[in-house]
Amino acid sequence: MSDPALSLLLDQGRDGLWAAALVFLRVGTLATLLPVFGEQLVPMRVRLAAALGFAAVLLPMLAPLMATLPAGAGARLAQGGAEIVAGLALGLMLRLFVVALQVAGTMAAQSTSLAQLTGGTATDPAPAIGQVLILGGLALAALSGLHLRAAEYMLLSYEILPPGRFPDPAALAEAGLAQVARIFGLGFVLAAPFLIAALVYNLTLGVINRAMPQLMVAFIGAPAITGGALLLLWLSAPLLLPIWRAALWGFMEAPFGAGP
Repeated sequence: MSDPALSLLLDQGRDGLWAAALVFLRVGTLATLLPVFGEQLVPMRVRLAAALGFAAVLLPMLAPLMATLPAGAGARLAQGGAEIVAGLALGLMLRLFVVALQVAGTMAAQSTSLAQLTGGTATDPAPAIGQVLILGGLALAALSGLHLRAAEYMLLSYEILPPGRFPDPAALAEAGLAQVARIFGLGFVLAAPFLIAALVYNLTLGVINRAMPQLMVAFIGAPAITGGALLLLWLSAPLLLPIWRAALWGFMEAPFGAGP
């Protein structure tokens, strides 16, 4: 093989490796924050394998786009930093949907006196209702094809945030604030049945206490609110978790523009 041919082969190999590295920098960062795949309960090797798998799936479709990026050591260093920032921003947007389940579980537990049922045995300290909602939501998402939606979301991200360029800080901050507001609204919607039940319970308890001051309503009300909360969780979870999944799917189909 002649020297020019060898040089051309080496250049093509180097460009291909750099394209794969750029894809992995964004996809790998995003995958570490992805619901289900980025959970702390998932072993690090599994998370790394998932990130490599996503990068391998997307690389053939993104290689022509990566080939248009300018070469040079300084330019490539900036491109790598931009891809990490883009993956981090896009991953955090998705990670907030898990926070929505945590917020809903905390609100539900605080309103129904179940906040300290399991103590701090979970990886992330959360009430029992929150853990049930989180595990149920993640299981529902995984069974509904989260890996396919995630691959589409990663591919769509290159249209929203072009490769090799740092996102606009002002636009990113505005999108982040809107997403935080959306997540807390979603958490309140998911916890609404428990908040309404707690309101009715406390009003009823107050009326009974005024009508019969000698009756120890606390001894009667505590088991009632605990049993009622568990029954309400059993009845409402199959209805609430699809709402959360629909909000997650909506955001992944139209990032920064979907509502809860």
